[in-house]
Amino acid sequence: MWVIKLGGNAAVNAEAVLEELAAWAREGRRWVLVHGISAEADALGEAMGHPPRYVISASGFTSRYTDARTRDILLMAYGRANAHLVAALHRRGVPAIGLRGIDGGLLRARRKEALRVREGERILILRGDYSGIPTGVNERLLRALLDQGLYPVIAPMGLTPDGEIVNVDGDRAAAALAAALSAEGLIFVTGAPGLLRAFPDESTRVPRLALSELEAAMAWAQGRMRHKLLAAREALAGGVPHVFLADGRRPAPLAAALNGNGTQIDADGHGRVE
Repeated sequence: MWVIKLGGNAAVNAEAVLEELAAWAREGRRWVLVHGISAEADALGEAMGHPPRYVISASGFTSRYTDARTRDILLMAYGRANAHLVAALHRRGVPAIGLRGIDGGLLRARRKEALRVREGERILILRGDYSGIPTGVNERLLRALLDQGLYPVIAPMGLTPDGEIVNVDGDRAAAALAAALSAEGLIFVTGAPGLLRAFPDESTRVPRLALSELEAAMAWAQGRMRHKLLAAREALAGGVPHVFLADGRRPAPLAAALNGNGTQIDADGHGRVE
């Protein structure tokens, strides 16, 4: 059992990932695919006259501010992307099934009603945000689908206890799913070669980290990579033994990552996946 998070960065070669996942399915390897839509959602928001707004939290994480209209734009973008991924997998002979995190209460979340964000030297409070933090997974639903030979393709929108739809960070959603399924590993397919010690110098790729080293790495990681390290920490803490940062720009990115051409992050005491 593997969980793969397909990044929404325009640089990611989604077709290469789908080819590998189809091969894994033919080999009998089970997987769940979580996908992002960052580039597509940005373009859709611009076209609809509601461009994206990105903010930096007080703790230094960059994220999309999700007001009610942005949430609806995300729902549209996720619906389109999810349908195309499912269709592309079916063309490759994979019985994929598209799901949103709200379907069947698949992904439960707590809404972040107010955000503490940095603007210059000031800390501001932003209200009206519809983003959330994963709090639970309907594991029984996922296992029932997998036991029927289906391959879930998940758009990570979450549902609060009050029935509100919230935008959940896709990396953290993938981590929650991997932990709930006791996955053998979690792979983040990104638009980068892995974690870079001195971004953007690709020669400074860090090939391997342990859970105990993640906190220090999060202090110098740049941009969205900090989110992936946070999600990796949550997955490892939830019992997932290995997390990989794969370079989605290259052919066969999953195999390349598993063969050491990315960044492998291990729970303490675990060695390399063979």
